[in-house]
Amino acid sequence: MFSNIVNQNIMEAKIVFITGASSGIGEGCARKFAKEGWNLILNARTVSKLEELKAAIRPTTILISVMYANNEIGTIQPIKEIGEIAHEHGILFHTDAVQAFGQVPINVDECHVDMLSASGHKLNGPKGIGFLYIRKGVKIRSFVHGGAQERKRRAGTENVPGIIGLGTAVERAVRTMKERTSKEIELRDHLIERVLAEIPYCRLNGHRTDRLPNNVNFSFQFIEGESLLIMLDMKGICGSSGSACTSGSLDPSHVLLAIGLPHEIAHGSLRLTLSEETTKEEIDYVVDCLKEIVAQLRSMSPLYEDFVKKQK
Repeated sequence: MFSNIVNQNIMEAKIVFITGASSGIGEGCARKFAKEGWNLILNARTVSKLEELKAAIRPTTILISVMYANNEIGTIQPIKEIGEIAHEHGILFHTDAVQAFGQVPINVDECHVDMLSASGHKLNGPKGIGFLYIRKGVKIRSFVHGGAQERKRRAGTENVPGIIGLGTAVERAVRTMKERTSKEIELRDHLIERVLAEIPYCRLNGHRTDRLPNNVNFSFQFIEGESLLIMLDMKGICGSSGSACTSGSLDPSHVLLAIGLPHEIAHGSLRLTLSEETTKEEIDYVVDCLKEIVAQLRSMSPLYEDFVKKQK
């Protein structure tokens, strides 16, 4: 979709849209295409490496797209600073705010955001409905042709029940945000503190404080995430080892690999999401179950056995 977000004089130029442009193959491709004079559309998770990449980008770069907050590890990116960089260089700035919208205050003017996308199902709204905010004056080509719906951007009959449901969910999320997120942050921090203090050889993934109010992500050494999830499920606890988009995959999270975790540690990851209905008693129950399960899985791990022997 974003490959269509170009002005008329660039449409005929060479344009490349690159995802994962902050590291690895994506960064290498970006540098290669930039050197050859292509127009680049960059999508990345981390900003520090995007800063390094900036020196290799030609003035013809037309779009920067960054997640407002990561869906797996919860880290909130410095969107305002990125927006300022984009604005200074005359580059359009899009943020994927699906995880953050309704969880943190967002001011598109302060952050120089030209486009912002969000989804209803993250707000307790209907599935299959979302929106794309487009700043006035930003021109995009039609996504679907054939009708005048959505200002001729996307033809077809609108999902009216979904739109109404999304609007109601947004209204409620904004109205309850301060009280709801304050509670979630208190519970989140309690969960983080107990797990890090009471379960050895584990780490918190993502920023300690600049993270979504309702997200925690841990990695436990010497265990396999799939086994952890199964045993948690038997205790009535729902979690994941990555994103919902990759729930059928047994591979370690690409996000955790991108932040530098080795495969064996990334495999032992656990993501838990809180809500306004979560109680402190439930958090304590989760931690108590985690302690028991992690200890049980490690007792069956030859890697952990070898590690313990080497520590003696």
